[in-house]
Amino acid sequence: MKVLIACEYSGRVRRAFRDLGHDAWSCDLLPSDDDSPHHIQGDALGLLGSGWDLMIAHPPCTYLALSGVRWLHTRPERWAKLNAGAAFFRALWNAPIPRVCIENPIPHKYAREKIGVAYAQKIQPYHFGHLESKATCLWLRGLPLLEAATNYKAQTLARPKKDAHRTHYASPGANRWKIRSETYEGIARAMANQWGADYAPPASIPGDGFNNRRQFAQTRFRFGS
Repeated sequence: MKVLIACEYSGRVRRAFRDLGHDAWSCDLLPSDDDSPHHIQGDALGLLGSGWDLMIAHPPCTYLALSGVRWLHTRPERWAKLNAGAAFFRALWNAPIPRVCIENPIPHKYAREKIGVAYAQKIQPYHFGHLESKATCLWLRGLPLLEAATNYKAQTLARPKKDAHRTHYASPGANRWKIRSETYEGIARAMANQWGADYAPPASIPGDGFNNRRQFAQTRFRFGS
């Protein structure tokens, strides 16, 4: 299966799919943290028409998330950025790809109105093997709900808040935003195991897969994106 992980620099979801034999690629404006040859540094919108079977996208949430809604009423310049963020979200949602998952925090009411599509489910890390809490919404098209693997809610809530809500209480610093935007390993593995299970990929990725950045760039140009 040919999989695009849009707006991912960590490589965590990409690696989960590639470990199962899928032709998975990540794409982000930032370089990959793992320096993988299967990462494309650039705008994901230019890749949407390249024949993917599945896309999992993690668009920026700064101006869409409920946690930041209060700033819209004190910083009017954020409304234009909200509009741009919602337009990017919709472009990903409307991509010509048969199976799409978009992951984001709980959106505020203005974002919900501008996105125009309701999320399908809300998941927690403690559903997938982690003793942490961080509500994450999934917008799904052509995909079933992601099934929980564990239920560690009670154990998680029994922990000190700074541990149970680690990302929320992350120390200020240059990398705080990265820590808060990470996809949990258990969630990445569940996506690959469940959404990749309907496919029987070959033992090795076929020769017409993207084997390096240059070949991908040539294919991208051929599709005119």
